[in-house]
Formats: sequence, structure tokens, C-alpha cells
Amino acid sequence: MEGLTSWRSSWRTDPFGRQIADRHYNRQSIGADNFAPPGRCFVLVSDVPALWVTSWPFAKFVQHDWAGAWMNSCFRKEGPGLASEMIRDAVAHTIWKWPNPPPLGMVTFVDPEKVEHKRQPGYCYKKAGFEHVGYTKGGLWAWQLLPERMPEPIEPEPRLGALFAV
Repeated sequence: MEGLTSWRSSWRTDPFGRQIADRHYNRQSIGADNFAPPGRCFVLVSDVPALWVTSWPFAKFVQHDWAGAWMNSCFRKEGPGLASEMIRDAVAHTIWKWPNPPPLGMVTFVDPEKVEHKRQPGYCYKKAGFEHVGYTKGGLWAWQLLPERMPEPIEPEPRLGALFAV
């Protein structure tokens, strides 16, 4: 069932999100206030605890084969529940935020050296409807979800304690 994973909209310097981001393998500056890439982003947090960041970099600044796509630049789930359901709901919330997905949809990259005990790095993305579409030049697994396979939009709950609506 979609919409039941308790994602709440947040922001790129949310202290709760920062703590989760600091434990993600791709975190470049542990402890830095901002945990999202430069540019447009949509941040979700959950009490699971979990963190999701969709970034939407301008294509002219992208150096991989999926320039123009939304990027899931961070997903970390530390508690119970199916990761694939959380991914589907996060995508649905992203569509609520940005109703017109780019033609290349959403992509994410998974480092096979950093995920434990996985025969197919990114399998939770596959279960969420993403397709394995190749590798980056650095050897990361590339997963893509095209717009026609995306779920219907779902409005997330606002982040508790937020000073403003995101």
C-alpha cells in the first residue's frame, strides 16, 4: 500500500536528516549542516529512521549519461519496513512536489563495494520498479525509473517542528 511509510517533507539542513546522512556511505562532509547536493532538491525524513533526497541538477552541470533526470542522491533506511515501499512512496512524494517528471525520469547510483551482503546492489530499487540500466564510469550500478512507471503523486506530511512549509 502506497502512502503509508510516514515520509515527511523536510529541508537540506534538517538536523534529524543530517544525523542519518552522516551514516550514509556517500556522505562527503560528515557533520556539515547541508547534506544535499547543490541546486534543486526535495528532502524527506521518516521516524523509521530514514532519509531520502531527490535532487534535480541542471543538465549542463551533469557528467553522467542521465543528464536531466531527477537523482535520488541519498536513501538510507535504518529501521523496519520494506525499502522498496519507502522508495515508491518517496518517488510519489517527489511527483507531488514536481508534477512533471523529466523524460529520463529518476536515476540512482549504488556502490557495490559499500552495500553489505548484496548479490545485486540496488535490489530494493528493482523491487520498487527501477531498471538496471548500466554503470557509471566509476563502476556504480545505475538504476532508472522512467515516468510511465512512476506511482501517482502523494502529498507528504509536513516535518514536525518545521518553521515553514516545504
